[in-house]
Amino acid sequence: MSRSIPRVTSFAGVCRNFFLSSQSVGASGAAPGVRSFSTSWARQVASNGSPASRRPVLSTARSSQSLPMVQRRTKYKTVEEAKSRYRSGPFSWKAGILFVAAGAGLLWYFEHEKERMKRKRIAEANKGVGRPKVGGPFDLVDQHGKPFTENDLKGHYSLVYFGFSHCPDICPEELDKMARMFDLVEAEQPGKLLPVFVTCDPARDTPEVLGQYLEEFHPRFIGLTGTYEQIKAMCKAYRVYFSTPSKVAPGQDYLVDHSIYFYLMDPQGDFVEALGRQHSPEQGAKVIAEHIRDYKA
Repeated sequence: MSRSIPRVTSFAGVCRNFFLSSQSVGASGAAPGVRSFSTSWARQVASNGSPASRRPVLSTARSSQSLPMVQRRTKYKTVEEAKSRYRSGPFSWKAGILFVAAGAGLLWYFEHEKERMKRKRIAEANKGVGRPKVGGPFDLVDQHGKPFTENDLKGHYSLVYFGFSHCPDICPEELDKMARMFDLVEAEQPGKLLPVFVTCDPARDTPEVLGQYLEEFHPRFIGLTGTYEQIKAMCKAYRVYFSTPSKVAPGQDYLVDHSIYFYLMDPQGDFVEALGRQHSPEQGAKVIAEHIRDYKA
């Protein structure tokens, strides 16, 4: 930079001398074109010698040209289609399906828990303090003549029904119902339920008679009989009403009036729930199976 300054200064001095000489020539009668040319040339040389004149000048032609616009491709062909994408707001059909599925799952869960707690309250209420106890000790024999007590019922749920073999209509209907309930529960909970039939007419229902009678309904049925006092004691323990005629001639047919309920007992021998004639076989089997699933030893 120190060497270029003298050159610029001397060159500017030469131009100034030339300009002054050109003015003197013009004054002495030189042509006007030569004077104007020399003046303009001197100004151009002086301006080119300044530092500002040597700065790079951007091309205005190139900067004025705009960059080519690239159109963004979308899946919407028109503006209306793009706007309709957001008409439903933040929800979509997928969100709707998830919402409905979650709601249905919660509804099922709460209904299931509601029914389970209802069954639990029924079972606990039947064991509550101050209520008459259903069930208790007994000592009878089965259709094979073997002793059978309340301890033989423990470890399984048991469905106990009281009737007699000479019943014309109600007992056969209820035993058919009992067989159907047992098969349904056995299919879902095998080995968890004992079907027990207790006679209210021990005078005629001997072990042999009970064996032949129960085979007509189900081979897994357990038939219990004993003396009149033993049957009376068990009926009292289970809160079962029964009545036989006081004066019956030998060989005379008679009917026995009795309660028509199925008594569901848990594996500890405690009463759970009574199933009446209002329950269909499917409804009764469902109740029994639910109690079995809810039970915790």
